[in-house]
Amino acid sequence: MHISDLRREYSRAALDETQIADNPFVQFKNWFQQALESHILDANAMVLATCGEDGQPSARVVLLKEFDERGMVFYTHYESRKARNLATNPRAALLFYWRELERQVRIEGQVEKLTAKENETYFLSRPFESQISAWASPQSQPVPDRATLEAAVEAYRKQFQHEPVSCPPFWGGYRLIPHYFEFWQGREHRLHDRIIYQKSGGKWTIGRLAP
Repeated sequence: MHISDLRREYSRAALDETQIADNPFVQFKNWFQQALESHILDANAMVLATCGEDGQPSARVVLLKEFDERGMVFYTHYESRKARNLATNPRAALLFYWRELERQVRIEGQVEKLTAKENETYFLSRPFESQISAWASPQSQPVPDRATLEAAVEAYRKQFQHEPVSCPPFWGGYRLIPHYFEFWQGREHRLHDRIIYQKSGGKWTIGRLAP
């Protein structure tokens, strides 16, 4: 089969303006809960797209760790490529894709760093090995081989074996503050439903886009 012949129909559900919430965060919460109830693996996985001062877009999968009406939270190394991009261009886009439900959610907005207290609280909730990895990995920086990383992990294991692991000063969270949501529901014959929420003047307006 040629790659151009790979296709399927989408027919699980529909998305109508009369059935959605007035608030996009409520709509997202409803869809996210349905994704969890459907036992979708890594339902909180999202593509994060950033763009640095050179104009080159960059995308990767990260995990959503919290959300409320303030925004969507994720964590990373503050010297990673994504962090360097956000330092020069604090705008980003998120994409959730729940294949089993034939749904996507796109979110765009401004990004801000979390406070040191917020970082510490979350970091202390992480498993020990994840805490150690945060200290050991110079994320996005070149390393000679895996053995170098494993040696760093072992060194930090010994350093913290008798004391709580503190949050590294170079590690923490970001909150994306949305001004745009798009809820995409796959439909038959590529006539997908696309409902958007846009914020202007402190209020959300709802519209529909052609597929």
